[in-house]
Amino acid sequence: MNSLTIRQAHIHDLLDVQAIGRQTFAETFAEGNTEENLARYLAEGFSTEKLERELLNPESTYYFALLDSEIVGYLKMNMGAAQSEPQDLMAVEIERIYVRTKWHGKSIGQKLFDHAYSIALARNAPYLWLGVWEKNLRAIRFYQKQGFVAFDQHIFQLGDDAQTDVLMKLVL
Repeated sequence: MNSLTIRQAHIHDLLDVQAIGRQTFAETFAEGNTEENLARYLAEGFSTEKLERELLNPESTYYFALLDSEIVGYLKMNMGAAQSEPQDLMAVEIERIYVRTKWHGKSIGQKLFDHAYSIALARNAPYLWLGVWEKNLRAIRFYQKQGFVAFDQHIFQLGDDAQTDVLMKLVL
């Protein structure tokens, strides 16, 4: 594998954020969800308007994982008031780490996590936190391996399906 680079995405990258977001979300959650619910979430959760707001918000940041010029995964982080759940304003949320299925098992998710961890440390965040679908056992195991522990749960609405996400925290 060529060397991986991680770079911040900006507003001019909106269509690339949208494409990798939709692709990796569908790859990850197509099994276990209806086509209708998935299509509805992809349309709403990755709409141009929503992504534009997020990319322009200084407290939300997207990063691409690139092999040569190919986007193989991405990371989305939230700080302060941009966090998706009320938390300590100094905490850092990993809202998304996704890697294209073709690139699973190549440590790309680990490198994206390491990038998020470094940013949280540099910000002197008290902890990193995230939400992960209770049925996404692969992701839960990955985060447990990083030292995250469950501390709560919330409902994630995917179309008309109310799903339970486990909230996990890593004290820094």
